[in-house]
Amino acid sequence: MIVTINPATEEVLAEYPVMSSTDIESLLDSSWRAFTPWRQVSMPERALLMHRAAALLRERKESYAALAAREMGKPLSQAVAEVEKSALVCEFYADRAEGFLQPEYVDLDGAKGMVVFEPLGLVLGVMPWNFPFWQVFRFAVPAIMAGNGAIVKHAPNVTGCAIAIEEVFRDAGFPENLYRTLHIDLQDVDSLTGMVISHPYVKAVSVTGSTAAGRAVAAKAGYALKRSVMELGGSDPYLVLEDAELEKAVTVCVASRLLNNGQSCIAAKRFIVHRSLKSRFEELLLQRMLAARTGDPFDPATELGPIARADLRDGVHHQVEESVRAGAKLLCGGVMPEGKGYFYPPTILTDVKKGMAAYGEEIFGPVATVIEAADDDEAVAIANDSEFGLGSAVFSADPVRAAAVASQLEAGNCFVNSMVKSDPRLPFGGVKLSGYGRELSSYGIKEFTNVKSLCFS
Repeated sequence: MIVTINPATEEVLAEYPVMSSTDIESLLDSSWRAFTPWRQVSMPERALLMHRAAALLRERKESYAALAAREMGKPLSQAVAEVEKSALVCEFYADRAEGFLQPEYVDLDGAKGMVVFEPLGLVLGVMPWNFPFWQVFRFAVPAIMAGNGAIVKHAPNVTGCAIAIEEVFRDAGFPENLYRTLHIDLQDVDSLTGMVISHPYVKAVSVTGSTAAGRAVAAKAGYALKRSVMELGGSDPYLVLEDAELEKAVTVCVASRLLNNGQSCIAAKRFIVHRSLKSRFEELLLQRMLAARTGDPFDPATELGPIARADLRDGVHHQVEESVRAGAKLLCGGVMPEGKGYFYPPTILTDVKKGMAAYGEEIFGPVATVIEAADDDEAVAIANDSEFGLGSAVFSADPVRAAAVASQLEAGNCFVNSMVKSDPRLPFGGVKLSGYGRELSSYGIKEFTNVKSLCFS
């Protein structure tokens, strides 16, 4: 059985039966039979159903948000915003998919060339627990609008959310088995996920998760010669230049670091601050971090809920302790709280240097790392001295200077004077160990299509 636990109370929420290999074979067969006619359905018909899905998400946002808050601990208001954003991506592709996938015409010295975008088949999504609705809809909506079927292996601790998402697609009127969820026991994940990837009906795979998870799935997809998109971990640098509007920068930095209880791949994780601002930056950062209220995700005053699982909290604490032992200075937090729930306090580590866990590793919790830089060049060098390359941000009063710094950062995206966010209108993804391929925008929907060239003489 899959057992879900409330991370704020440590109470068991529910138990769900797992699927056997035989169950999965049957599911894939049913999904393939749903996909075969779906690929021929017109774009207006697909769009109508996707608009219905968006409407259902909005109608049910309170109950779905409460489910997410119970299963993984995010503050309720943030969970509501996540469900609303999921509705937004449904509407975005319902309105734009047909235009994104229009044939492209090429003149071939008298002959006529045409590029068309055709569906592949079933696409497997391996999805994480931290944004249990948004991450799935971000993957599934463009895949389905492109004419594919979607199979999702969701994180076990948000199984209730996984079932709710399947419910949305079914109730919106999509073919019953076009979108399906796999319920796999943790001990069987490696073997059964490998079986799904190698299955002839599954044509591609998308992963949002840790670098380790991405490596494991990418290896299987590569062996099977299946297309893959990897949106993996990040250790996003936020560069605060000496001409930055400091109070605004700190406000944005703290909001990004604490969003989703600090459990976001695109959260601000490394604050690289010009040495002339470091002391004042730390003062303001400390004030804002200490003011963040930790507690019950259902309390409207709560800004920071629990870490999603006990083992994840233990991992965060270990990284903090290792960094302190290596010479980092602890400004606040860093102490494992007593009582029920997997809570961890807002924590600041400063005087962080190369070789410390807080310098080179992703810390998936409410821990801010402050690193000093002498100038723009050193700030860029520190930012790029990482295995990760997902998001980044630059704070400066000079847009030309900020753009020059942004152009040097090895990352999939960079935001100037604001926090990193994924937006359906922009492609999203990373470089280095943060993955490859892109989601969202016109680029994301084309990832899981057969880009076919035609030539007419």
